[in-house]
Order: sequence, then structure tokens, then C-alpha cells
Amino acid sequence: MHAEITEELEEYCEAHSTPESDLLYRLNRETNLKCIKPRMISGHLQGRLLSFISQMMRPKRILEIGTYTGYATLCLAEGLTDEGRIDTIEIDEELEEIIRRYFSQSDYKEKITLHVGDALQVLKQLDATWDLVFMDAEKDDYIAYYELVMPRLRQGGIILADNVLWSGKVIQTVKTGDKETRALMKFNDYVLADERVKNFLLPFRDGIMVIEKL
Repeated sequence: MHAEITEELEEYCEAHSTPESDLLYRLNRETNLKCIKPRMISGHLQGRLLSFISQMMRPKRILEIGTYTGYATLCLAEGLTDEGRIDTIEIDEELEEIIRRYFSQSDYKEKITLHVGDALQVLKQLDATWDLVFMDAEKDDYIAYYELVMPRLRQGGIILADNVLWSGKVIQTVKTGDKETRALMKFNDYVLADERVKNFLLPFRDGIMVIEKL
């Protein structure tokens, strides 16, 4: 039997998890007060999950596709090695001010490189081998991101693809014109059939596909 994840139960989980830092709290609050679609922020629980994964892996290089306001970036950076770096890509120029302002206040500011532009173009310009990748950008382009990343992901490296349950729409009748749901359903099938990896779909928040390169 599974518990229904209500708002009250999620609040209970947050209350019984390590608190977010003051910097993350302020970023979370400002995002919710001032930004369009604040539900896009990773937030406390998902942020702690990303931090835990990063700290367990101790990656030297992290790639994030889709910065939004930088909350997840700062959480992922918590696990970097001393010489580690994270590249994060955001297409929305209007978010650059808040991103850079909070990055500049972080202990990890020297380890973070923000790239503003279309991820499909930026990825082609980056020269790195990544240990950990977090995908949370245009859903229509998930397979394209995946194929651009895969050759430069080390063996044993991990890709985390966010929002793959898309509010449960992936198991519902898809409405005409709903390209994002169709794209995510196609991506989920694509990963499952890919013999280069093993994966599991974690029903956490809006769904995270966890993918390990073999």
C-alpha cells in the first residue's frame, strides 16, 4: 500500500529533512514571489535529493541543462570534488540577473559556469567529459540532449532527467497538440530500449529518470 503524496504529507517530509541553507531559502522565496512558473524550481526536497546523489558520487564534472533560477545548480554543486566544476545552461536571458546574483553569494561561485543560450547549440561547443548530468529543459528536446551528452558521459556516469511523469499525463490519453507529453513518453521508451544504459524511473515529485551509462 502506498501513501498518497498530499501537500500536507510533502510538508511533513520537508519538515523532517535537513533544512535548506539560508541562501537556498532566499532563492526559493524570491523565485516564488517574482518569477513566472515558480513551480519549475527544484525546491527543498528535490534539492536535497540532488545534493545527496552528487555527494555520494563526488563528481569532478557536472552538466545541468536548464538552470531556471539556479536552485538545483547550487544543490548539485555541494557534491563536487575540490577541483570540480559544473556547467549549467539556461535559454531565458531574463533569468540571468537572479541566477548570477545568487551564484555570486555561494561558496561554489568559482566552480559554476553559466551558459546563456540554446542548450542544443551550447552543448556542441562544450568540451568535457561529465560524471553527472541533470536534464530539466525543453521536453521536446530530451532525446536530442541525451544523444549529445551520451558520448561525453563517462562509463558509470549518471543522467537524471526531470519531469518524466509530466503530472501523470504520460499514462493518460494524450490531447491533440500536446507535444510535450508525447515527447516525454517517447523519451521514456527510448531510454528503456537503449542497451548502452540501465535505468529506473523514480516516482518522486514529477518523476525523475535515473540513467547509468554501462
